Amino acid sequence: MDDKEIIKLYWERDEGAIKETSSKYGKLCAYIANNILSNYEDSEECVNDTWLAVWNAIPTQRPERFSAFVSKITRNLALKKYEYISAAKRNHSAVSSLEELGECVSGTDNVESEMERKHIEYAINQFLWKQSDEKRNVFIRRYWYFDSIESICMRTGFSQSKVKSMLYGMRQKLKKYLEGEGIEV
Repeated sequence: MDDKEIIKLYWERDEGAIKETSSKYGKLCAYIANNILSNYEDSEECVNDTWLAVWNAIPTQRPERFSAFVSKITRNLALKKYEYISAAKRNHSAVSSLEELGECVSGTDNVESEMERKHIEYAINQFLWKQSDEKRNVFIRRYWYFDSIESICMRTGFSQSKVKSMLYGMRQKLKKYLEGEGIEV
């Protein structure tokens, strides 16, 4: 079933929408959640919470890219869950990813207005679309999906030093780009 048909089911309040979403995007959502939480049970709970969140969000929204919409909800729920359990457990890969990215976009947690947040989001998207496909994909794998360096290497065939160098260079470029856009980092 395509995304437009699934969204239509949500608008019709047909519970089959959840089944279709789970069938189509369950593995993607589980992958995202597990990369952040590193725990099967917590990831499964997060994915189940995603279906409820999508169910509650769709009547007021009609997402253009359903896969990104569902992924973003999963990612946000997993990050909230991670924050809750992080005192006892640490996912080194997720912590490292956030710390690395924090060097060039720190302070975004304290953005005071929605308009400013949208401006930052737009600027980051513009920056990423100006990068080569391989650089953009490595960046997204690391900072959106929280893939480990090793996982990115296996997926791309690049060496660890190349991936680390690529990420470092992109963080530096992103920082300069954001500063050029008038965004304080």
